[in-house]
Amino acid sequence: MSSLEARGGGNYSRRPDIFPKAVDGFFRRLKWAIMAATLAVYYATPWLRWHRGPYAPDQAVLVDLAHRRFYFFSIEIWPHEFYYVAGLLVMAGVGLFLITSTVGRAWCGYACPQTVWTDLFLHIERFIEGDRNAQLKLKRGPWSAAKIARKLAKHALWLCIALATGGAWIFYFADAPSLARQFLTGNAEPVAYATVGILTATTYVLAGWMREQVCTYMCPWPRIQAAMLDERSLIVTYKDWRGEPRSHGIKKAGTFGDCVDCLACVQVCPAGIDIREGQQLECITCALCIDACDQVMDKLGRPRGLIDYATLEDCQAESQGSPPVPVMRTLLRSRTFVYFGLWAAVGCAMAFSLGNRTRLDLSVAQERNPLWTRLSDGDLRNAYTVHVRNMEERPRQVELSLEGLPGAAMWDSLKDKRTAAPSMRILLGPDQVEQRRIYVRAPAAGPDHYELHLTALDQEHSSASKHVRFERPGENQ
Repeated sequence: MSSLEARGGGNYSRRPDIFPKAVDGFFRRLKWAIMAATLAVYYATPWLRWHRGPYAPDQAVLVDLAHRRFYFFSIEIWPHEFYYVAGLLVMAGVGLFLITSTVGRAWCGYACPQTVWTDLFLHIERFIEGDRNAQLKLKRGPWSAAKIARKLAKHALWLCIALATGGAWIFYFADAPSLARQFLTGNAEPVAYATVGILTATTYVLAGWMREQVCTYMCPWPRIQAAMLDERSLIVTYKDWRGEPRSHGIKKAGTFGDCVDCLACVQVCPAGIDIREGQQLECITCALCIDACDQVMDKLGRPRGLIDYATLEDCQAESQGSPPVPVMRTLLRSRTFVYFGLWAAVGCAMAFSLGNRTRLDLSVAQERNPLWTRLSDGDLRNAYTVHVRNMEERPRQVELSLEGLPGAAMWDSLKDKRTAAPSMRILLGPDQVEQRRIYVRAPAAGPDHYELHLTALDQEHSSASKHVRFERPGENQ
């Protein structure tokens, strides 16, 4: 029988209500710390300032869709540098594999947004309605003014948190103080209100109503993790060789295991499962059952660790009399090193690329109609559309020059062809792209390829270049 069927949650059964009991312990305090840190980062980050000079926004983290920029403190990502975002996604995926192969679904149990907001909503519910027994009593009791008031207060707080969650999200896409004033005065763009409305509704529904169902039915990771775990992965495990047979209370006579069937591990589980049935799809490895069981073992004067972080391989060895294996020895294995090495390699490659990237960029597109034009003096002319990017937050003067095309000269559409020269200077605005249509003339006979070279004329002599084709008539023309 599966855990869902055991709880009355078969394929066509109504979802059973789950009221997790409050518990204290190392893992509960760890969840408190991680929840506080992640929520603080999410809500506070848009308000952090980072000075980038007079020509750039001073918001530390900003996704500037209007100007197609992504700012992360001192790092600025342009659209053509999207591969950095792809690299971060690769690192996130490999990091998730690394965590899962070593400590199971620790991400799901501690830092996943669904877990964090559900945990927060559960604490609010417990604060208003009381702990597990009080919530069960309130649910079974008749509707009264006091019950309605508590329900309304709970849902009002849930909606306030959901609204703050949606509101914080939009601040990542515009200057937070300015957008906040516009939003509160009704002057923000309609898309801002629509986004906040959608995120408020999804947060309220997913964290307040659906809770563990999101992890069990909507998230694909519980299915994927099965391929990532093996007998040497560290997971939350019930040591049945020590706990069975259960005594169903404090044992007085006979041979029983340490488990007294108090159901404390079941009552604190946010997914409502019984960890004693083994590793299950619904388990998010939050380890609250460890805290609950350790408290019971302390009261009974028995050793802690009946439910503990352990590997199946170590449990098998421990059941045969071997001493417990240190956690670090479990983590240090070949799979861990492979995943960590891959994760670190991607990170180092991105860091090296960021540290050595040029702050100038040049792109050239040749005009196709016509490919070439013969001038009155016999020379040929080609036309190009040139985009010059200044990725610095200050104005810069650059020089665009021809190399490898003897006797050639160029001018842009803003100047007369009598000003043609082998090079031209362009003043670029801060953090901007300058588009120019340039013309290049060269003798009818000569090389078919040359190079357009862009050089900064300031103290930072960065440069960029592009190989360009100079079109000429064919032999039959």
